[in-house]
Amino acid sequence: MAAELIPAPGGCPGHLLRLPPLEAAADLLEEVRYGLAGAAPLQGRLTLESGDWPLDTGMLRQLIALARQGGLELVAVRGRCRTSLVAAAALGLESGWSAEEESNDEGGRGSEGGPLLVHHGTLRSGDHLQSDGSVLLLGDVNPGARISADGHVLVWGRLRGVAHAGRRGDGAARIVALQLQPLQLRIAGAVARGPEEKPPPGLAEEARLVEGEIQIEAASPLWPLSG
Repeated sequence: MAAELIPAPGGCPGHLLRLPPLEAAADLLEEVRYGLAGAAPLQGRLTLESGDWPLDTGMLRQLIALARQGGLELVAVRGRCRTSLVAAAALGLESGWSAEEESNDEGGRGSEGGPLLVHHGTLRSGDHLQSDGSVLLLGDVNPGARISADGHVLVWGRLRGVAHAGRRGDGAARIVALQLQPLQLRIAGAVARGPEEKPPPGLAEEARLVEGEIQIEAASPLWPLSG
């Protein structure tokens, strides 16, 4: 079953490339080549409907190149897998949660089932970013800024302000940052001050709730790209 190329729905400009079901394609790149090969010469914007596919930045770069060969510019990714949305955001593509049926990939949803909000840019003093699901910030959280989510809080940068994960009481939520130096951490109803010592260079850290107390430790190398 090849990837399907169709006009973007709702009168939107450009085209939509819908990937085949994850279990139905052995070689994704070949399926995409086949799907693009049958189309007339095209130009314009392309949105990728990635479904449950866990696409990393390397795979997305290859898909960008294939689209360009067909005259299309990949500008956005919609899917139900957090891995793909994080990778798309890292490449500067628009990313968002697909409205299609639920995925079995729990890592693509917030800890309480909400969507993953991806935000580009640094939060400065006085800013407050919040999400009904989990939130991924590609930037820093400066002192005086706040970031909060019903699910996980993921900061691909320096966390030096206030972070609150599981704000509706989810004790399984976590706070992850490339540099974890917060003024304050909150997970569900637990509160802790940030560590006084600087984090080890090059090592992402996470805060999680253990027996009612917030503990900070090295983050798994797979976090947050897999559940």
